[in-house]
Amino acid sequence: MRKVADCRDHPSVSGCTLTIAGEEEEVVRAASEHAVSVHEHTDSLELRQMIRESLKNEEVPQHA
Repeated sequence: MRKVADCRDHPSVSGCTLTIAGEEEEVVRAASEHAVSVHEHTDSLELRQMIRESLKNEEVPQHA
């Protein structure tokens, strides 16, 4: 099952609307890189765990 990280689920000063979808490890890696480069977080195991815990399953349209 593909996973989704959506910045809209986490209020930020920048009002970021980025959504990242893919396999879990891909999404965690990309979302942590985004969090560091855009939202000025520090890359850490704790950040990656927070991201992993906030992932949602990708909703598949019924017509797909």
